[in-house]
Amino acid sequence: MESKKNCKMSQMWTKKMPKGVDLEISQQLPSMRCVANLIIAMERLKAGVSEEVLSTDFSDETLLNIMLESVVEERFIFERTSAGPGQFSRGEEHPCTVMDSQKRSLVLVQSNLELLAVMLQGGSDNRKVYLNMATYVHLTPNTEVGQPVVLGIKDTNFYLSCYKNGDKPTLHLEEVEDKASLSEISSDSELRRFLFYKRDTGLNISTLMSAHFPDWYISTATQNNRPVEMCQESASRYRTF
Repeated sequence: MESKKNCKMSQMWTKKMPKGVDLEISQQLPSMRCVANLIIAMERLKAGVSEEVLSTDFSDETLLNIMLESVVEERFIFERTSAGPGQFSRGEEHPCTVMDSQKRSLVLVQSNLELLAVMLQGGSDNRKVYLNMATYVHLTPNTEVGQPVVLGIKDTNFYLSCYKNGDKPTLHLEEVEDKASLSEISSDSELRRFLFYKRDTGLNISTLMSAHFPDWYISTATQNNRPVEMCQESASRYRTF
């Protein structure tokens, strides 16, 4: 019974096959993905990718290229549908220390939730703030502005954010109880205030620009023991870390 089915299928496909292409029926049941790839490849052969393909002299390399194109196209569709347009998806998270270009560390003032840039003396490292930096992936990445990141203070629920307080963007520390809410950030979401673009300007030297307010950077003052704030390039502040 099975052999009769295979015979009928072979005859049906043979009528549709291009000249010079043979069909072999396997006894092993193929997966739906294999069937889909086979149909795509055969349709391309019938449609005529080039005259060379439809002749009896096409090479193994040409056939392989057609099959690979089908696989690559399938993978591309899968990756594009895994995240919505304008969506930032969280990737890996890395612990890091942050010092400005003057070798000053970040210190947290708990009373008013403020970060200071302080030149720490020996034995004061316990005051230094450590950050968790989570990298994000965008469907259409903009390499010119840098790598999207979210910065959180290690072992706390506090995250750096940038939003307008008055007439200009300001830096804040916000408590986020549900950290999973930051796993996906839409471009038009209010959560975008937590995103910064990390752009490397040298070996272990980077700037951190607000994703919500382009051209506004995390910066430190020229004086010691002053708050970490947002600024533009024209300001007399340090913008590299």
